[in-house]
Amino acid sequence: MNIIYPEVRRDDSIVEDFHGTPIADPYRWLEDADSAETQAFIQAQSAITEQYLDGIPVREKIETRLTELLNYERYSSLSRKGDYYYFWRNDGLQNQPVLCRSETLHGDVQIVLDPNTFSEDGTTAITSWSVSEDGTKVAYVITEGGSDWQKIRIRDVAAGEDSAETLDFARFSSIVWHPNGTGFFYNGHTDPVNRPVEEKNTHNKLFWHSLNTTQAEDLVVYERPDEKEWNFPTALSDDKTFLVTTVWYGAINRNRIYYRPLAQDGGLIPLIDEADAEYRVVGNVGKTFYIQTDLDAPNKRIIAIDLDNPDRENWREVVAEQADAIAFANLINGQFVIVYLHSAYHVIKRISLAGEPLGDIELPTLGTVLWTQGKATDSEVFLDFYSFLYPITSLRYDFATDELTTWQPSQIDFPIDDYETKQIFATSKDGTRVPVFVTFKSGIDLDGSHPTILYGYGGFSVDLTPRFSVTRLQWLEMGGVYAQAVLRGGAEFGEAWHKAGMLEKKQNVFDDFIGSAETLINFGYTSANKLAIQGGSNGGLLVGATMVQRPKLFGAVICQVPVIDMLRYHKFTAGRYWIPEYGNAEDPEQYPFMLAYSPLHNIKPGVVYPPTLILTADKDDRVVPMHAHKFAAALQYADDSENPLLLRFEFKAGHGFGKSITKIIAETTDIHAFLYQTLEMDRFDR
Repeated sequence: MNIIYPEVRRDDSIVEDFHGTPIADPYRWLEDADSAETQAFIQAQSAITEQYLDGIPVREKIETRLTELLNYERYSSLSRKGDYYYFWRNDGLQNQPVLCRSETLHGDVQIVLDPNTFSEDGTTAITSWSVSEDGTKVAYVITEGGSDWQKIRIRDVAAGEDSAETLDFARFSSIVWHPNGTGFFYNGHTDPVNRPVEEKNTHNKLFWHSLNTTQAEDLVVYERPDEKEWNFPTALSDDKTFLVTTVWYGAINRNRIYYRPLAQDGGLIPLIDEADAEYRVVGNVGKTFYIQTDLDAPNKRIIAIDLDNPDRENWREVVAEQADAIAFANLINGQFVIVYLHSAYHVIKRISLAGEPLGDIELPTLGTVLWTQGKATDSEVFLDFYSFLYPITSLRYDFATDELTTWQPSQIDFPIDDYETKQIFATSKDGTRVPVFVTFKSGIDLDGSHPTILYGYGGFSVDLTPRFSVTRLQWLEMGGVYAQAVLRGGAEFGEAWHKAGMLEKKQNVFDDFIGSAETLINFGYTSANKLAIQGGSNGGLLVGATMVQRPKLFGAVICQVPVIDMLRYHKFTAGRYWIPEYGNAEDPEQYPFMLAYSPLHNIKPGVVYPPTLILTADKDDRVVPMHAHKFAAALQYADDSENPLLLRFEFKAGHGFGKSITKIIAETTDIHAFLYQTLEMDRFDR
């Protein structure tokens, strides 16, 4: 199909000097999201994309079947708080899950919060919540249209009504109720509207909000005007004795720990006041704090700190670093419940406070533990678990009986037993062994004929372990293979694995991904013209960089909410927080390696790039749409082949936060239809 792209103005006069090197930026005008010219660009690009996708005959069948697959009852995030069990439930096609509670595990269900009533189109979602000690009130955080800027509301559970109080300017905020129920602590911002762009996300503070008062009356518990980039998410210790604050800056795991006795007035007390490592409070017994850290231990360990003797020379190691990295740990039932990463999937070990092994909690299959929920004195622990072919399921472990049981199993209209997952290993350019999970229909011939999606991320210490998605089931049903690469830049093998894929070593991540693609081809799962790569955010950078480096290796590219302009990313919204991971092109030592892989700056005229679908959204205030816009414009200008190079723009959506089922169906339908067409697929069973 020969696509005639809308004419996009190039301003070749925009040239910036980077350490003596002139760099052209002809699409800089697209950085102004609200300008009439940018809005006209969005409308013109959207018209071309819609015309192309609407012309794919199988698109309607894909949408119908995806809707059928998603229409199943599912439960998640079971936890015990006070006299109730709380959990999320979706009856099938609700745009947002509903927060419910019950006095027993299988008792009568009461709806606590139904976000589907918050907006007609289902684009308002709950991102976090906290219930008061007596269970009568719940404070919750909402996002509208996917924005990272959020609001806190307060619901009277019995009445089913919100109070008049709305707290604005929340952003990844924590909520900590006082045990007496008179109010709560939260971290948030003051009004950012009149601040410069670079100041809008700054000056986070820890506040106290008393019920039935206005936000203007909230008390500042702690702030650091001298450290405007610091953030103060806070929790309450299980014994309700201490406020514990994780003080963080940036997007890498280097933080401080502050605390304050709850009964004491005043600010926070530094416990760890040097951000030289990752520190996460696992729990406490009296004044002994147990902390997970990668200090002198890339795979992490657990140390004990006595509040009365907090100097570093008095720190005591409790759980030593092991060959497998710690993903996360909790103190439950008087022992550590530790989730370890073993070859990029999870295992759970129980270890005493003295560091002695107590046994493992055997999981249903190779997969991922999303969280563990329980308190130091509880006799049970709840966890959410899933894998590629195992739907998200809440499990309950009983410490007394050593039994793991399933609570509310999912029932999906899909023959999961007909499929399987294998872990294979690729070899990167420098010889590094890279795990790749491959999911496919059992018994397929390894003849290179199968349409395949290779997914990756590779950054910010994010663990890309096995995960479940109904959308992937549809891809498998369409005859596809799904592969997920475990790339450097994540922390699946500890902090050393992360550091090997950041800053000047970022190219390792792209080499790992390329090696994974070549291995899938060499093993016979697919071929270059049948292989699609997919990634979002930092993963959008991944697929953008690899497609411009090896355009002939891929048959299609799905590039979602991507970071693309590596010379200017830090100038927008949250971008500067990523400098420790990526670097800053204004630094003459970092500029060369950033320019070398920046997708925007490595597009070459006359090169045939694979069919590409770039996705972004109007409310994405984390990775701003200008990245996707510039990428689409530059690709379309450079490539005069017949391959589609399309931009899909979503309204009333953000970086992915709280996306409604309706929008998930629409987006996935477009992605699968695009791949069906571009990979020349010929199978659709339904």
